[in-house]
Amino acid sequence: MNSEQVDLAIVGGGPAGMAAATLAASLGVSVVLLDEQTAPGGQIYRNVAAAPPGRLDVLGPDYAAGRALVDAFQRSTARHIGAAAVWHVSAERMVHYLQDGQVKSLQARQVILCTGALERPFPIPGWTLPGVLSAGAAQILLKTADARPSEPVVLAGCGPLLYLLGWQYMRAGVPVRAIVDTTDAADRRRALAHVGGAIAGWRYLEKGLTMMRALRRAGVPFYRGASGLEVEGDDAAHALRFVSAGRAQRIESRVVLLHQGIVPNTQFTWSLRAAHRWDDAQLCFVPITDDWGALDLPGLYVAGDGRGIGGALAAALQGQLSALGAACALGRLPVAERDRRALPLRAELAAHLRVRPFLDALYRPKAQNRVPADDVLVCRCEEVTAGTLREHVKLGCTGPNQAKSFGRCGMGPCQGRLCGLTVTEVIADARQVSPEEVGYYRIRPPIKPITLGELAREA
Repeated sequence: MNSEQVDLAIVGGGPAGMAAATLAASLGVSVVLLDEQTAPGGQIYRNVAAAPPGRLDVLGPDYAAGRALVDAFQRSTARHIGAAAVWHVSAERMVHYLQDGQVKSLQARQVILCTGALERPFPIPGWTLPGVLSAGAAQILLKTADARPSEPVVLAGCGPLLYLLGWQYMRAGVPVRAIVDTTDAADRRRALAHVGGAIAGWRYLEKGLTMMRALRRAGVPFYRGASGLEVEGDDAAHALRFVSAGRAQRIESRVVLLHQGIVPNTQFTWSLRAAHRWDDAQLCFVPITDDWGALDLPGLYVAGDGRGIGGALAAALQGQLSALGAACALGRLPVAERDRRALPLRAELAAHLRVRPFLDALYRPKAQNRVPADDVLVCRCEEVTAGTLREHVKLGCTGPNQAKSFGRCGMGPCQGRLCGLTVTEVIADARQVSPEEVGYYRIRPPIKPITLGELAREA
C-alpha cells in the first residue's frame, strides 16, 4: 500500500489545529490538516466561515472571532482534508482515515493531535429519555443548521456553557424556562482559594456575569445549589425534578439540556499507549506531555483541550507551541529561534490559564451526578447500570477493561466515549481506591467506525 508522505499531519480542525497548521506552514513545513468536518473551525467555531450575519449575532462575538483563525489558515499553504474520519494513528506516525467511503493513509514525520474535548457524562435518572440532550449537542445544532427547540427548554448542571447557551437561546428567541445550577455555597468557598486567578482573568468572569444579568433581565428563573436531579417521563422527557434551597421543585419541559463541563478527548492518546495521569482538579485523565505538548512517543504531540481544558484562546496558543516544537524537530527552526518565538506565546498562554483553577473549583461536578445510583444507566450502548457494575466489582472486577468481560460495558458503538469516566469513578468508589489506580479503557483502533469492506478496499 502506497502512502502519501508529509512533514506534519494535524488531526482536528479546531483552534489548536488551525493555529498549529498556519504557523508550521509559514516555517516551510509541508502540512496536512485532517478534519472530520467539511470546513475548518472545530466544535467551538463550527461552521463559522459560512454563518450568516444573523447567526453570528445570536452566537456572539467570541464565536465570530473564529473567522480570523479560519481565514489565516485558509490563506496558508497548509492543505485541508475535510470530511476525513481519522480512525487510527500509529506510534510510527501513520495516519489512517476514511473519506467518501474510501480508506486512505499518509505517513507523517511529525503528528499533532488536536482532537479537542468531549462533554462529561451526566448520568442521572432519565438522562437517556428522548428530549434530553447535552447542552453541547444543542449548541452544535444551533451553529450548523440554526436548529432551535420549538418549545421552552430547561438547562441544568454547571459550567460556563450553561449560561452561554441560555444567553444564545434568548437572543435566538427560544424561551428558557429555567437554569438549574448545581453550584452551591461550598463550591463558592472552595473557589475563593483561587480568587487571585479570578481577578487576573476578570475578562472571562465579566463575560459570564454579563450573560447572567441579561438572562435575569429577560425573566429567566435561576435555581442555585440544585441536587437530586431527575428527568421525569416514561417514553420521553416531561419534567425535571430537583431540590433547591431545601425545597422540592418540578419544572415541566419536554426539552432538558444537561451539562457539567467538558473533558479532554483522549481516545487517540490512549490508543497510542501514551502515559496519562488523573487530574483531580478537572476530574479526568489527561495525557502527560512536555512544554511543547510532546507525548512520550517520538514525533507525537497533543495541543488544545485534548491536553487539558483551557478554552479556545489557550488551545490556539498551545497549537502554535506544538507547531514550533515540531518545526524544530524537523530541522526547520533552530532551537534558539524556537525558544525565542515561544516566549510571548507562553506568557499569553499563562495569562489565559490563570482563571482555570477558579473555574475548576467553582464548577466542580457533584459526586452524585458523576457516580450515580444503582438503577441509573452508565453504559447506554450496552444498557449496563451502575448497580450491575457494582455487582461486577463484588465478583472481582477491578477496572474498566475487566468490566467489558463481565458485562460488555464500553463495548458498544461509542467505544467508551460516553461512559469511560463514569465507569472509572463508579469502580473507584466501589473499591474505595483512586481513579488513577482503576485506570481507563484500553482503547484500540478503529477509533471511528469503519466497515470490513472499506478496510479491504485499502488493502
